[in-house]
Formats: sequence, structure tokens, C-alpha cells
Amino acid sequence: MAVKDSPRDWVNEHIQKYVETDGAEGHEWRPGVHTLLLTTMGRKSGEKRRTALIYQPSGDDYVVVASQGGKPVHPSWYLNLEEEPVVDVQVAAEKFQARARTAGPDERDRLWTLMNEVWPAYTEYQQKTDREIPVVVLERVKG
Repeated sequence: MAVKDSPRDWVNEHIQKYVETDGAEGHEWRPGVHTLLLTTMGRKSGEKRRTALIYQPSGDDYVVVASQGGKPVHPSWYLNLEEEPVVDVQVAAEKFQARARTAGPDERDRLWTLMNEVWPAYTEYQQKTDREIPVVVLERVKG
């Protein structure tokens, strides 16, 4: 099944470079800021949708933030994984399936702090919106 990449030009270019070089270009998006590729199943279209997201490892898991720059609605990729939590992930050259889940209240504060260490603008994004920005944990599917 073909994958549709982000409709945003700069994100699309980033994804293409990442895919073409198996993460050699694009994994480190900015100095010290790493990205992964997340592919979800479109909840309406049934098509695979791919985007690039800043991440941080947390143990064996990967953490991403559904900020959408502080817009009032959740990003499409987040709505998609709420519907179908099994996703495809690429971190540098490594590709695997993961199960996505929204961090619960007991872990969210710790993971929010972890993500703000790498991308402090998340705090600004949260101030721009009334919604609580979800923190998402990607747990590798075993086997």
C-alpha cells in the first residue's frame, strides 16, 4: 500500500530526504533534535499517512508530542492513532511496528519535561491552546 506523506511542503521534503537516505539525512533535524517517521492508518481514507516528529527515547519506548504548534485541534496523525493504535515507525535506519498510547496523568508530567528538554517551544504551544497537548508513547510491538 502506498504511503501519503505530509501535505506540508517542508515536512514532505524532510520525509523524502529521510526515506531516501535511510535516516542518514533528516534523523538529526537540528543540532540535538532528532526526528522519527510515524505512519498511521487514515481514519477516514484508510490510506497510510506519514509524518516526521521530534522524539525522545524513554527506556525502550519513543515519545512524541501531538502539539500541532498549539493549534486548537489535535493533529490528524493523533486522531488516526486513536482510531488505530498500531503504527509504523522509522528511527534513523531502523523500521518497526509500535502500539501508540496517550501518556496517562501519572507519567505525562515526566514525559512532558523530557520532551521540553529537546524542544522548549512545546511550553509556548501549550500556552496558545485550551486543549491539553497529548504526549504519545510508542511501544515497540514484540515479535
